[in-house]
Amino acid sequence: MSFRKEKKFKLNNSELKFLKFSLLEKGMEVLYPKRLVNSCYFDTKTLLMFYQSEEGVLPRKKIRFRWYDNNNVVNKETKISSIEGRYKNNHNIGSINKERLFEYHLFDKDYGPIYPSLLIKYFREYFLYQGLRLTFDSEIVYEKIESTFSYRSIDRESVMEIKTSINTTEDYLEKIISNKPERFSKYCRGLKSFI
Repeated sequence: MSFRKEKKFKLNNSELKFLKFSLLEKGMEVLYPKRLVNSCYFDTKTLLMFYQSEEGVLPRKKIRFRWYDNNNVVNKETKISSIEGRYKNNHNIGSINKERLFEYHLFDKDYGPIYPSLLIKYFREYFLYQGLRLTFDSEIVYEKIESTFSYRSIDRESVMEIKTSINTTEDYLEKIISNKPERFSKYCRGLKSFI
């Protein structure tokens, strides 16, 4: 397990375009092609993972199925936030029937039975700048999963995220990006958009 540091920067569409253009002019390089990210989040019936994330409880988890574009390869990802830091475990589960996500149930040793609660789709762009991995997520759409029905919500904001080693200093990050980091949990924002 390798711990990592994540910093998120909430941006409107014009801020995202300006920041991306500014960093490209300073030498930011494309790391991977832009792609559509699909994430189906799981939670307990009482949304315990959502509430723990909102309250900042440690340790906590977020569990999701993730696939890219229209690919049939699906990974189960478990994001763990602990006192020591954050890390992620990946497990390839092959293909699933994405039209029937609401039928999938999992069991987690800490949370017990968990069920699909939210599907999130967005476009992600990947860059490398000054040794840091930067991603820009835009056109974020949330779908609340309830049996065969789903309710859709569109996020008016985007997010840039820096993923780096736990050893990268805050001073270094502030020299690179002058914007103020903010909390931006797509899972929490998505669920709150339906409340």
